[in-house]
Amino acid sequence: MPSRRAQSPEGAPHQVDCLIIGAGFGGLGAAVGLLGRAERVVLCEAVRYPGGCASSFERGGQRYESGATLFSGLGAGQLFERWRRELQLDVVFEALDPVIELRGPGLVLPVWRSRERFIDALCALEPAHAISLRRFFAEQKRVADALWELFDSPSLLPPLSGAALWRHSLQSPAYVRLLPLLGQPLEKLLQRHRLTDCHALRVYLNAVCQITVQTDAASAEAPFALAAMDYCFRGTGHVVGGIGQLATAVCEALERRGVDVRFSCRVQSLRRSPHGGFEVQTRQGSYLARCVIANLLPQDLAALLGRQTRQLDDLSAAVETGWGAVMSYLRLEAAALPARAFHLELVGDTTQEFTRGNHVFCSVSDAREHAAGAPRSATLSTHVELSWLRSLDAGARARAIREIQGRLRQTLELRAPELASAVLGAMPASPRTFERFTGRFAGYVGGVPRRAGLSNYRRLGPLCLEPGLYLVGDSVFPGQSILAAALGGLRTAEAAVSSELGGSDSRGIGKRPDSAQHADPHVGPSARS
Repeated sequence: MPSRRAQSPEGAPHQVDCLIIGAGFGGLGAAVGLLGRAERVVLCEAVRYPGGCASSFERGGQRYESGATLFSGLGAGQLFERWRRELQLDVVFEALDPVIELRGPGLVLPVWRSRERFIDALCALEPAHAISLRRFFAEQKRVADALWELFDSPSLLPPLSGAALWRHSLQSPAYVRLLPLLGQPLEKLLQRHRLTDCHALRVYLNAVCQITVQTDAASAEAPFALAAMDYCFRGTGHVVGGIGQLATAVCEALERRGVDVRFSCRVQSLRRSPHGGFEVQTRQGSYLARCVIANLLPQDLAALLGRQTRQLDDLSAAVETGWGAVMSYLRLEAAALPARAFHLELVGDTTQEFTRGNHVFCSVSDAREHAAGAPRSATLSTHVELSWLRSLDAGARARAIREIQGRLRQTLELRAPELASAVLGAMPASPRTFERFTGRFAGYVGGVPRRAGLSNYRRLGPLCLEPGLYLVGDSVFPGQSILAAALGGLRTAEAAVSSELGGSDSRGIGKRPDSAQHADPHVGPSARS
């Protein structure tokens, strides 16, 4: 079916059931969730390509991943595999093994797809802690399994709360284990298992927590962190052609099914209509939408509304406790590299914070994604505290970015010399780059850090800011990963259909069977891929 362009009398706003702002995976998930449930849907993306921070772009004839590089939910029965099948997506998913190789001072730890193989490797590095490590990971698995079971229970989510967990604990003892962990840092579990001095585990936990729950292991909210530790064990892999291939394929499938997908269509303003719904002004015309789903940071939605709300203020403050990314996009000599895509997590000094170039996530493209013998590409990223960076004047900020880029290169040379020696060229990027190209306020990425505290459970489930207006993306639960954002979009679409569009919550494309187990620790709870 061709795209269903909204039709209205000349000069009048196009009338639509739902307007979605942003073709990141939160917006794409919402659009998929509306298939068969809403007649007129328009998806407005400000730039020329979909995916948001999980997109691909080209510069100088070279293709790069913009930000997020690893996918979860690719395994049999998992969300993106169901999308591939049900939406007939022309994409190829491939498993990686190891998924990631972690390198630090005196440490090389492959993170295998098999949990058991990974634990064996960790125990081999720390034989004095082997018994405690196995006990710790046994508890971690029980908690993670219980969380995924919770996320597959429509009667529980949303919302997830202590009361809801208590109700479910009456039905299954698995949930009882979660209650004492709510509001507790992961550090307490390490103390209980006498693993605080287990060096390899500490490095691994700090690394995995930084890229998923966006904080260190000492302060991470325990249930979120324990679930995030399953990241590599649950359907994580590579999309052949790059991460943007999936977003592009989903957009093409949406258009075939009648969704009006518009690129280079920045939304300029959003106002409540006196006739009901919202008046939306875009670069390509105006719309009257019964409901709006915004895949934006809360600050950016407030700017479109021209007003603040208590929920947006609170969520904006939470986002601003988080991070920006300093990036380096590399061109690499192909002959010096293995043919398949691979991912490295590099730590320069394990006694320092895993930020500002001391901790680098490095993703190298597959040889098949380039012409024979042509240079390969790599995306390198490191965290930077934006509250600190924004406090500097322009000159000091520029110097800080240069210093972080220098530290990033130093960490690459120290921990992955084979890559450093293959570099043909590098293109730097900063939070300002993300702000410019993705429109994200100040360049914030990664969502709200999941630091220990019960506040993590106060704003769960589809976020309806006011009748007909919803927020999705990495700043909204389940948040912080491609899979989590897509799932949040799906659930939000269901809520919009039920509350705003007069439909029923009948099962549609992309909804998982009740028996399906969730695939991503980011989703149960959230993290950044």
